[in-house]
Amino acid sequence: MPVLKLIMSTFFALVVAGGTSSSAPAPESSPPEARWGWPLSPKPSVLRTFDPPDKPWLSGHRGVDLGPTPDGAPVTAPSDGVVTFAGVVVDRPVLTIDQGDGLKSSFEPVTSGLKAGDTVRKGQVIGTTEPGHCSNATCLHWGVRRGEDYVNPLGFVADMRPSILLPLQ
Repeated sequence: MPVLKLIMSTFFALVVAGGTSSSAPAPESSPPEARWGWPLSPKPSVLRTFDPPDKPWLSGHRGVDLGPTPDGAPVTAPSDGVVTFAGVVVDRPVLTIDQGDGLKSSFEPVTSGLKAGDTVRKGQVIGTTEPGHCSNATCLHWGVRRGEDYVNPLGFVADMRPSILLPLQ
């Protein structure tokens, strides 16, 4: 019984303290899979996880690296949206999509024929991967922002809620 008390007190503390981090998307009424999908098919491996900095100006990893992919692999829109940017940032081709509700996804390095103002649908091919982000393989960097804050893209395609232990009956 002491273990159950510890688990319940920890759970209660998380609930009272707000238990969510700014890196997780806000809960939605429907499962994440209903509105969002993976930008690569089949479901890719996560080569590097989301690791936001403590302060906006510090270094960190503001998205996830997915792959490895072959050069020229199709990248699909994870949800419906409107292209807000298609161009080169520093030395990489980047595509940004506004998904509404203050959410924007960015993909790099992705070559695309789309331009700002184009509407995209979930699952539509939006471009192809290029080498240049991951040093040893071609991969896709996917970042998601809510307003100015980066959030974990995996929270939109996977159930990221913590597991909760229930008492034995």
